[in-house]
Amino acid sequence: MEHLSVSFFGRQVLNDITTQFFRHNISVLVGRSGSGKTTLLRSINRLNEEFEGCTTKGQVYFRTGEKCHALYPDPDQHNLTHQKYDPLSLTKLRLQVGMLFQTPNVFPVSVYKNIALPLVLVGHCPKIEVQDRVRQALQLVGLWKEIQDGLHKSALRLSGGQQQRLCLARALALRPEVLLLDEPTASLDVHASRHIEDLLISLAEKYTLIMVSHSLTQARRLGQKIMVCIQGEITHHLDKDEQLSTAELEALV
Repeated sequence: MEHLSVSFFGRQVLNDITTQFFRHNISVLVGRSGSGKTTLLRSINRLNEEFEGCTTKGQVYFRTGEKCHALYPDPDQHNLTHQKYDPLSLTKLRLQVGMLFQTPNVFPVSVYKNIALPLVLVGHCPKIEVQDRVRQALQLVGLWKEIQDGLHKSALRLSGGQQQRLCLARALALRPEVLLLDEPTASLDVHASRHIEDLLISLAEKYTLIMVSHSLTQARRLGQKIMVCIQGEITHHLDKDEQLSTAELEALV
């Protein structure tokens, strides 16, 4: 991420941010409400563009294998700095970068279709593979044994924690490289929150996780890197072994 600035109707939300996120790591963004955390998260899958009045300047780079892709169209076609980067289409980007929101957003269809439909319509998965991919995704989030007998019942019947795990399974079924997590436990009780946290820790072995958290305690518990956002800027980068105490973080945010 280089010199990233985002504004809405001329109001600056992110200001000239340059940072990087490491593979197979949990990076946690913390900060007060309105500090730009969620806007920064949404810039990684270009979701800000879905909101009216958004202007983005700067660039976000995404590495897949040996290639590095520029996510935003280069307004200057003669910019030599960007010519070595392959552009990545929006569709391919959102297959590579999954997202989990604060509130579970299950589709009003069966549990099975919640995962199968995106696999077929977005991921173009061969139908012969869909059933296995659904099962694998549910196993990955620990839901398979709980709901395998109710796969064809409405997903709306699930508890809040189960719905959030279903949304996570839906994202994982598309086999992304990065997961964006916007306060994924904010609407859950303590038990369900800890279940999600344990899942995220295990997923960090294979995926790159970038998370916004409303809880400084949670950020210190999960984050291998903590980034403090203040008024649209990242003011502190803290590694696991140099994290501040919760009280010191509270003084910052």
